[in-house]
Amino acid sequence: MSLVITEDRGAVRHLVLNRPDKRNAFAFELVRALGDALKSAADDASVRVVVIRGEGAVFSAGMDIKELASLSGSPERLREFRRECILAWNLAEEMTKPTIAQIHGVCFGGALELAVACDLRVVADDARLSIPEVRLGLVPDVGGSSRLPALVGLGRAKELVLTGREFDAAEAERIGFANRVAPADDLDDVTAELAELLMVGFPVPVGLAKRLLDAAAKPALSQTLEQEVTAQEVCVAALSAAMKQ
Repeated sequence: MSLVITEDRGAVRHLVLNRPDKRNAFAFELVRALGDALKSAADDASVRVVVIRGEGAVFSAGMDIKELASLSGSPERLREFRRECILAWNLAEEMTKPTIAQIHGVCFGGALELAVACDLRVVADDARLSIPEVRLGLVPDVGGSSRLPALVGLGRAKELVLTGREFDAAEAERIGFANRVAPADDLDDVTAELAELLMVGFPVPVGLAKRLLDAAAKPALSQTLEQEVTAQEVCVAALSAAMKQ
């Protein structure tokens, strides 16, 4: 079974997270498969827009907690897992093709960080979202801390990260996280309409404008991404010490 299903709809490539029995949680192999699929889409001249969505009831429940727990005692393996995430999430942001996260069900933690790395987000009206790492003794470390402030503003980003609370589609649209909110049954159609709009412009200027906007909004991204992993290592060490007491 392919962990990421590739589905071409004309010049729009859908990459479908295909681990529905685990709520599309990101284990190492799914992260790597998504990275490979994104690279293939980036390199394919026939692809104009990329949509990332989830198979089954949810977009993604975030990182596979069971797998992360198995890595907690091995900082080098934790860094390797995070490096694969960063490579994949960065591809969604850095490729010259516009990327859309099509979100339904739930979008938590690392999945929300993936959605933030995409250029645009279409959210089902019954979706639930959160970036709950602080409630697990961790920090958002695959781009959430680095990218979310540019998207929703520093104050709102701090509230979402420091409380780890859930928010709904209406709030997502109000704060600028969601570009479109759609009834769950119309999510595909609304995403398709947005993708069509993204293909009106010429590919070269669209790709260049995308990168110029990102550079203006996140000029210190590479530095803050490294700060994230350093902070996460402190959190993991603190958790390990607390568990031994």
